[in-house]
Amino acid sequence: MSKSETTRQPATIVCEEGRLEFLPSLFGRSLLIVAENAVYGFMEKLSPLDYGGGFWDFYEQGGQPLFLAPRSKTRFRITGEVTGFQGDVSAEAAGIIATMFAFSHLSFQYQSERLCDGYSRLYAYAAGHPEASEIFQAID
Repeated sequence: MSKSETTRQPATIVCEEGRLEFLPSLFGRSLLIVAENAVYGFMEKLSPLDYGGGFWDFYEQGGQPLFLAPRSKTRFRITGEVTGFQGDVSAEAAGIIATMFAFSHLSFQYQSERLCDGYSRLYAYAAGHPEASEIFQAID
């Protein structure tokens, strides 16, 4: 295991005071509404049996925004039409998957360096996640 893997900084939930600036920082002010709705929409399609809306946590790493994750359940079955992957993942992994789909989808519609940077940062984080195998199978 490399030194970077052993000292990998975990993602943390953004505090209440930081929530207001999270989405503009992650997606840009011009895309924050469409991007937030894209994440929620992908989650509905990815986990139609388990996801029914609710509060989402926002995660950051080292002060940089990373992803959104639903708080309504601890586990989600990914069975939807968006991906060929069928499996059970944590809420955090489900949020990473939905956020990555949103980044990818939006990048085909909008020219935005922020979308590219956000996807790259989240991809790198997902590579070291305990559920990396499931995440990458789901987004493949």
